[in-house]
Amino acid sequence: MYNKLLTHILLLSIAALFTLSFMAIADSPQDEDTGWRAPAGADTLKNPFSKDADAWKKAEETYNTLCVVCHGEKGLGDGIAAIALKPRPTNLTLERIQKQGDGAIFWKLTNGKAPMAPYKESLTEEQRWQMVSFIRYLAE
Repeated sequence: MYNKLLTHILLLSIAALFTLSFMAIADSPQDEDTGWRAPAGADTLKNPFSKDADAWKKAEETYNTLCVVCHGEKGLGDGIAAIALKPRPTNLTLERIQKQGDGAIFWKLTNGKAPMAPYKESLTEEQRWQMVSFIRYLAE
């Protein structure tokens, strides 16, 4: 009887731990404002590809190589590596992201903020601007 009670308590404890762990994983700040702001001057930067309707296509391969692992195929912040990152990758389709100016998004791509990598050295300026167009495309 005593062993049976201990077994039940142990099993309930394990179940509670799994439930709490799952809740922590499922609780994603991707839907919260994490407070990452570009400097005010970033919005003065103008996207040279803003009138190029196909600019996003030029960035698609780059996105699939560098970004999809964290941000996911559709930019929802649900890439395969997302679960291990804190803060979780942002859902790029959210209104609060899409409301940001092109210059602010470009600045964030350029400078990064851990765990987001800075792409100033690994992507050309043209590629980063095209990526801004791709992020806009994800929300369509």
